[in-house]
Amino acid sequence: MTSTQVAPPAAYTDRDAPAVSVRGLRKSYGGKAVLDGLDLEVRRGECFALLGPNGAGKTTTIEVLEGVRRRDDGGVAVLGADPATAGRAWRARLGVVSQGEGAAQALTVREALDHFAAYHARPRRTAELLAAVGLEEKAGTRVGRLSGGQRRRLAVALGVQGRPELVFLDEPTTGMDPVARRQFWELVRGLRAEGTTVLLTTHYLDEAAELADRVGVIAGGRLVEVAPPAELGAELRRIATVTWLDGGSRRQVRTEAPAAVLRDLLATTPHEVPGLTVTRPGLEDVYLQLVRTPGGDQ
Repeated sequence: MTSTQVAPPAAYTDRDAPAVSVRGLRKSYGGKAVLDGLDLEVRRGECFALLGPNGAGKTTTIEVLEGVRRRDDGGVAVLGADPATAGRAWRARLGVVSQGEGAAQALTVREALDHFAAYHARPRRTAELLAAVGLEEKAGTRVGRLSGGQRRRLAVALGVQGRPELVFLDEPTTGMDPVARRQFWELVRGLRAEGTTVLLTTHYLDEAAELADRVGVIAGGRLVEVAPPAELGAELRRIATVTWLDGGSRRQVRTEAPAAVLRDLLATTPHEVPGLTVTRPGLEDVYLQLVRTPGGDQ
């Protein structure tokens, strides 16, 4: 398979063009397809969350977009350039928070931030970053002595230090405690307010619902649905489940018209309907149904 089979997206220069445009992205490892014709578009200034089970291809997608992993096929444009051939000036416009190890272990947290600030034209102040990620009390601690969650916070600080146009956050809150996660959420909201585009992968559905303008669910190497969190799985959410007890037996009806079912029940039951509940799928229910597609457990 060759990359000439899928024309690359146009090299955009218009500020209104997508920050990320992907068509037919394919990547295999050892003959096993991880990405199988994935299409993706991320608008400038939005926070886009990529959800999927372990091994679904989230990290591979991010690495291709960052230009650190070569694709087998497909067209990719990130900030108007092909990541496979883009140069240093293009990379300076990106911020990256990966799942790998970050700063030098022998440096203190403050030293690491001060050191990497020299690589950016307009770096954020070290004190601002320490406060944003909740590491003020660890500023004098060597990186090698930080906990896993604290290292993730430092990685986030380094990823946004250079005021990037587009920031990739690959499982950024893994290992963080609830307080640190909330601080991270505020940091992302601040980036959004500045017009930064954010592409986030996460296992946490509440995080996607809290931060993302749109969510993409990846399964079987493709995006199976893209929508705002409240609209994800709209077709699935239309089905309500009406449950009640009838003579000690549990009865259940799945319907798009629960009001009609309730009217019928109340008309035929002289007293209160025992055990009556009406439920619709929540975000977690919808997500689990979306990833139960062929290949979705890769």
